[in-house]
Amino acid sequence: MKRRRKRKKKIIFTIIILLIIAGGALFYGYRQGWFEKPIEKVKTTHKKHLNIIDLDSNERPYAVMIDNVKEARPQYGIQKAYMLYEIIVEGGLTRMMAVFKDVDVDKIGPVRSSRHYFLDYAMENDAIYTHYGWSYIAEDDIKKLGINNLNGLDNPANMFFRDSTLHKAPHNAYTSTENIKKAVAKKEYRDTSSDYLNLNYSEKNINLNTKYTEEDENGNKESTAIAATNIKIAYSKSVYSSYTYDSENKVYLKFANGKEHNDASTNEQLKVKNIIIVNDVKNTSVDSYGRQDLNNTGTGSGYYITNGYAIKITWQKSSRSSKTVYKDENGKKLQVNDGNTFIHIQPSEFSPEIS
Repeated sequence: MKRRRKRKKKIIFTIIILLIIAGGALFYGYRQGWFEKPIEKVKTTHKKHLNIIDLDSNERPYAVMIDNVKEARPQYGIQKAYMLYEIIVEGGLTRMMAVFKDVDVDKIGPVRSSRHYFLDYAMENDAIYTHYGWSYIAEDDIKKLGINNLNGLDNPANMFFRDSTLHKAPHNAYTSTENIKKAVAKKEYRDTSSDYLNLNYSEKNINLNTKYTEEDENGNKESTAIAATNIKIAYSKSVYSSYTYDSENKVYLKFANGKEHNDASTNEQLKVKNIIIVNDVKNTSVDSYGRQDLNNTGTGSGYYITNGYAIKITWQKSSRSSKTVYKDENGKKLQVNDGNTFIHIQPSEFSPEIS
């Protein structure tokens, strides 16, 4: 019995000693970092937060039809649009479609009715389309194409309001990004997007006069870009948009029919970083009222303008819903400067004046 007890004590003692040794080894290894995972190197990615949009955000854009007749100006909120399209409508006039994302805008408008070809540009930006009324073609197309739209005739979530202090009806219907979000929730539309990006933004500042050069036979380099300090874009004999270049702030100041085009929210003239002009788009009347149709699919030419210079570009749009692909003089996808972009779809019977 005594031998068994002694043997048992020795076994217990040995186990204790081994546990102490093992514990010490584990403690030493921990202090030496034996059990830590190797630190992975973090890869740096491209700039995510642009001045104009947040590339980390998946918020779906809102495309709002903006009245652009003389009686509707100055409009509210369009300076905060990261993209804006100006296109001809009936009577040789134009309307605009302002595209918003990642911003809060208290007042947007005046909001006017839909024209069917604006839907093409709402779709390519994966935007929720906001309008007040529609043409009969636009009404058919919105239903046929399944466009997520918010119509002032229905006024979902009371998203539209009128303000007669500046304009008279029908040039005084307004909304806001907060009201749009409420209407989107009521309609149960998808409010996120992974396919909204329609332009290739550059991390570095683009100076066209230094980027696009040609070498002659003697090795001398000459820029293929042209000076663009004054731009005029005609839509009809009586309606045109124009810009002058502000070299100090490196933006373009917009004019409507020769007068300063202001944003009523800021009481300041519209400032634009990038201008894209789309040519070779034929427009035709489709009814006795003069409503228009555009041949805006296919290919054509145009201009990209920024920082005081312009280059020739090409555009391609394979279908109504597909994105317009802009390419530079080298046939590469166009890079644009970080900033807001105004896109002018100019009728083919006119050419831009750039000097």
